[in-house]
Amino acid sequence: MINALIERWRPETHTFHFPVGECTVTLEDVAVILGLPTNGLPVTGPTMSSFEALEAECLHQFGIATSKNDCRGSFIKLTWFRSVRDRIVLNDDVHMQMYVKCHIMLLFGKILFADKSGAAVYWKFLPLLRNFGGIIQFSWGSACLAHLYRSLCRATRVDCKEMDGPLTLLVSWAWIRLPFLASIPGNPRVFPIANR
Repeated sequence: MINALIERWRPETHTFHFPVGECTVTLEDVAVILGLPTNGLPVTGPTMSSFEALEAECLHQFGIATSKNDCRGSFIKLTWFRSVRDRIVLNDDVHMQMYVKCHIMLLFGKILFADKSGAAVYWKFLPLLRNFGGIIQFSWGSACLAHLYRSLCRATRVDCKEMDGPLTLLVSWAWIRLPFLASIPGNPRVFPIANR
């Protein structure tokens, strides 16, 4: 199904072109399918430029610094977040917040902002998690949709062999909105949306 969608994607207009007309994944789709906020602060900020900055950020937020083996360029391996999360004892609010931050980074790396390997997450998201109470203020849905558009544009290149990005969103959207690509047996309203 993904290949059928990519063949119809037009990067210049960010739309799919079908015999029945044009369509695209919208912010409303992101909100309904993934349950992410689509308005609020932009997901932006300075990126860390050195391993020492990353190490200090991890030490500040999780009490444990990463090693060079836990990183791959500008990415932190998801195995590091899993091991930190699994060692956290949930005995107070601080440790619960650390646990949730690990889980959020795992969601970023596997679902929302996945790279082609599915094994690492870009460390630029860490500073956005510093203010735990303010995480919800960001427009994560807009960032996810922008990442999908960028991934689809890269996937249309002749030399591209794999695709990254929020493929759960794309497949769920195609299943719901494009019944001619994947016929929906029975009642289409019983399909569980991804956020369930």
